[in-house]
Amino acid sequence: MFDANYRIIDESTWQGRIDSDSNYDAFRWHQWVKSIDLRDRSLTPYTGKLGFAFIGFCCDEGVKRNKGRAGAANGPQSIRKELSSLPCLFTKDVEIFDAGNILCENISLEEGQNLLSKAVSKILDLNLFPIVLGGGHETAFGNYNGILDHLSQNNSSPSIGIINFDAHFDLRPYPNGSSSGTMFRQISDICKDRNLDYSYFCLGVQKHSNTVDLFKTADKLGVKYILAKDMINTDNYSLLEKLDDFIKLQEHVYITICSDVFSSSFAPGVSAAQPLGLDPEKVLNCLKHIIKSKKVIGFDICEVSPRFDQDSTTANLASIIIFSVVNTICQIHNLCDEY
Repeated sequence: MFDANYRIIDESTWQGRIDSDSNYDAFRWHQWVKSIDLRDRSLTPYTGKLGFAFIGFCCDEGVKRNKGRAGAANGPQSIRKELSSLPCLFTKDVEIFDAGNILCENISLEEGQNLLSKAVSKILDLNLFPIVLGGGHETAFGNYNGILDHLSQNNSSPSIGIINFDAHFDLRPYPNGSSSGTMFRQISDICKDRNLDYSYFCLGVQKHSNTVDLFKTADKLGVKYILAKDMINTDNYSLLEKLDDFIKLQEHVYITICSDVFSSSFAPGVSAAQPLGLDPEKVLNCLKHIIKSKKVIGFDICEVSPRFDQDSTTANLASIIIFSVVNTICQIHNLCDEY
């Protein structure tokens, strides 16, 4: 299934402050994360109450093709470093695994995305919730296909709604191959070929970051979207109501975040910085609401680029978002301390 471009995690990656070796209430994530090898044929589906699995996509070839600032291939390592010292607010019934990384070295972007899709499908087969650490936003194409492959094992026409927090539609044509700006156009074509519903909702769109043609393409494909300025000026009730209208039509929901949706004051380390981007609190509020629908099947956060980060600000933001995603899912299952 995998090749030399799949690597299990170096356990030294997960390290940090230790307040206690025995008191779980004082544990941090690096003391709780366990490594798994997706090539291990003895792996069986997880039978515990709730399990998560990280998989890194160490690739920014799509960013390069999109003529953006490269550097996101090192994002997974940077995000893990910030995740390491987070406190374990969930109960001992929750387990977190690290399934390693997909490396796009000496292979094409498309081959790398295919490897990621296999990894995500395998994680879902193991009854674990996949959290993909990008990588450029081309990560989304591999993640979506992995979710689709998993669901297609039991349903030839799965319903997957995509909710993307992004300054860009990423609906560009791809005559010369995929990039970090083409994923959702590619997914629309897959849906058309397989006679699947194409359900895509993009939040945080910036007018100055998308051509008129892209807006017309979004309208032609039936894409739902909310401009960043409207998210900033809209009250939370109206915003969540629009999300509910979309979610109620979906059987499953896949959430993807491009870190350039945030204001550069919160996320300087991205391929395309956004001085007028969103406040993370607005996005976190939406994220928690979406997750509480109990329809979310997968998540990724992309385009954290350590090369341009300042004091690991962007990686730290990504870690806090992942922290919120994990704990909100744990709360749904009554497996999180109320602090």
